[in-house]
Amino acid sequence: MRLFAARHKKTLTITLMMLPGAIWLLLLRYLPMAGVVIAFQNYRPHPPNPTMINNILNSRFVGLENFRFIFATDIAWRFIRNTLAYNAVFIVLTTVFAIALAIALSEITKKFIAKLYQTLMFFPFFISWVVVSYFVFAFLSPTHGTFANVSNWYMDPWGWPVILTSAHLWKSLGFTCIIYLAAITGVDHGQYEAAAIDGASKWNQIWSITIPNIRPMIIIMFILAVGRIFNADIGLFYNVPLNSGPLFPVTDVVDTYVLRAFQTLSMGMATAVGLFQQIIGFICIMTANAIVRKVDSDSAIF
Repeated sequence: MRLFAARHKKTLTITLMMLPGAIWLLLLRYLPMAGVVIAFQNYRPHPPNPTMINNILNSRFVGLENFRFIFATDIAWRFIRNTLAYNAVFIVLTTVFAIALAIALSEITKKFIAKLYQTLMFFPFFISWVVVSYFVFAFLSPTHGTFANVSNWYMDPWGWPVILTSAHLWKSLGFTCIIYLAAITGVDHGQYEAAAIDGASKWNQIWSITIPNIRPMIIIMFILAVGRIFNADIGLFYNVPLNSGPLFPVTDVVDTYVLRAFQTLSMGMATAVGLFQQIIGFICIMTANAIVRKVDSDSAIF
């Protein structure tokens, strides 16, 4: 009886600890999912009581009509291409540079210096994209920018793929690096000592010990990144280029298109784009996990 009471108390404690997160997940993630029905409606406000529930109940069902314009518009290929291309580059570069930096940080013996570098790398993650956009504008302003004489940056799209990629790496690299550094910290140091006794160089230790030990973490991060390959950071692609029209050929992505659709088109069409985006992400993450499960079942998420 005492054993049962102890287990029950432990279960209750854990349940209470996770309750705030569960409530947040329910209210902000699951309940709003009912709104996807708007993607299949000609959503319109219905006075005199134009609440969302009343509008949904009284809007006409149009089936897949709202999804047709995704591919019917001339710019559909542009925002799909940009979203997939940018995310593919982000995944590769972020993985490579984050692992390299994590390995470099793990080799620093002085704890103060290591903590200082980690803090400096992690700090940009907490900076808003609005603030970052002002940093970029200070460099690229056509009148007083540091590189104003090179080009009219906000009218000429040629350099923006590099600018956006650099801004993404600068802001997100530290967070990803910390994750890989935590995985490296968990590697048994006895393996390195044994390799050093056998005469293995530091480079050989990295390839033979570090990389194989953190491979499960690399795979998990890759699967999660692939699941968001059809999503784009609207702060990066909307705020940093200042939503400049001439830059749309290289800055227009799914999320910026959805934002403009909410502003200029019907809510049903915008919701259809968002739903299509999530369906593609679900397919990608399931496919990536299935491939990993066939190659290395222990590294798959599920």
